[in-house]
Amino acid sequence: MLNNRLQILTEMRPETGDFYLVSLPLIHYIIFQRQLPTISIFIIVRQKHLFLLVCPQTKRPLELSITEIIKERIKEGFLHEPVSGNKYPIVNYIPRFVPAENYAGNFGFQWNLHWQTQQDQYANVNLSGNRFLLETKWNNNLEGELMLEAGSGAGRFTKHAVETKATVISFDYSGAVDANYKVNGAYENLLLLQADIFNMPFKKNLFDKAFCFGVLQHTPDPEKAFLSIVEHIKPGGRIASDVYLKSWKNYFHVKPYVRSFVRKLSPEKLYKFTKKYVDFFWPVARLTRKSKLGQKLISRFIAERSEQLGNVDDDLIREWTYLDTFDWFSPAYDQPQTKAQFLAWHQRAKLDNIDVNYGFNGVEGRATKPIVSTI
Repeated sequence: MLNNRLQILTEMRPETGDFYLVSLPLIHYIIFQRQLPTISIFIIVRQKHLFLLVCPQTKRPLELSITEIIKERIKEGFLHEPVSGNKYPIVNYIPRFVPAENYAGNFGFQWNLHWQTQQDQYANVNLSGNRFLLETKWNNNLEGELMLEAGSGAGRFTKHAVETKATVISFDYSGAVDANYKVNGAYENLLLLQADIFNMPFKKNLFDKAFCFGVLQHTPDPEKAFLSIVEHIKPGGRIASDVYLKSWKNYFHVKPYVRSFVRKLSPEKLYKFTKKYVDFFWPVARLTRKSKLGQKLISRFIAERSEQLGNVDDDLIREWTYLDTFDWFSPAYDQPQTKAQFLAWHQRAKLDNIDVNYGFNGVEGRATKPIVSTI
């Protein structure tokens, strides 16, 4: 652990491409032949992680300073861009490129509260893994490739992304990244960030693959968010994304009506309301599980997930229902799209191999960025 701020220099080891971060105070010890403290002189940071990041405002390279290291991981410090002076803190192992308070605060609340709920290993199911493979349609071995996850939540898909052996950079606008770190932070091929989808801390044309599940409709401008992801995919790279479906059926769903009354409540008050709301409907939900018509009707009132989860404990189904019903009511933005609208985004981005269809989350799309692109 380092208690004082250490300014960092970088030196590359040619045979591995790793960068060593050298503490100036330690160099001072060496020069004056003083006794070294009981910490390592060199801390390895992979070039592919540290040097993939740029200042989101200026797009210039960032320099690193460290205040605390635990078990060879940088827990606290900051990244700064020396020309402009822009500074970005590293808090609890995660670089933060956005303010802690933002429009996605409710998502941070729900995912840190329910950090395990949607993890496949918690429920002993393969819902997230299956959806990741079927929605991306990518190979399960992507070693050597660079993948972007735009909007990670608690990391239910992050785990399956890193298991492809790609180097994965995953970010969320909310504090949900802390929940993701709790679940997936040990993976060596993962870098977690808190960042803005409209102002990412990467150079353009960088990633081989990018995916964005369950996020676009919750941004202030869903198409602009989609195009921002496309900008950061390299020519020949592939994108997989989805968006909630806009349909006449939405008018026969309680979500927009209840949401209009409760979404401005604090996260804590809204969650208490949601639990009471779900509990009120729960006896009916249990009675209707064996009826497809009954399940369709109850799903207009609460996000009951017994059909997807299958034969699991009733308490776990209720836990999912609390989470997903809160997710109905809490977003600052909720802007579903028609299939035609989502297809038009891909076309305006001048993507190739466009495949837009109804899917897991409403409408899903896959496409390839052309080798010669104007985006």
